[in-house]
Amino acid sequence: VLAGGAPATAANYEFGQVQTLANGAVFCGGNIRTWATTSPDWPGRAIINVQSLPMGGYGGGSSVTPVCNVPVKVAWRNVNSGRTGAYDLVVVAGIYGSLQYALFQDTGPGRVVADVTTGAWHIPARGEFDVP
Repeated sequence: VLAGGAPATAANYEFGQVQTLANGAVFCGGNIRTWATTSPDWPGRAIINVQSLPMGGYGGGSSVTPVCNVPVKVAWRNVNSGRTGAYDLVVVAGIYGSLQYALFQDTGPGRVVADVTTGAWHIPARGEFDVP
């Protein structure tokens, strides 16, 4: 018989969505969703998650379902320790959105503020989360 406490629960912190234009066609655009996941199981670390919602546009000819891509940057700062970092990636999406991109960030414990921007015309977003 194994005995132990209840497993730690992960917490998700949803950021605002970034409205952005994208590359890959005559015109592409959509929204980028970003959120952080933290857990006492990973002290001092957070997972930054990025996913495109469905992107639409015009690819030329008869295509109204282009595959789009856009560079995304999630720049974060731990307001308690001053530690900074960034998650840089290229999100590829189409009419069904994108897969989920996720990467651990060594933020250190404390309150973290993150700004989400893209490499195209966009309306940026900000999120905040607590890391145990």
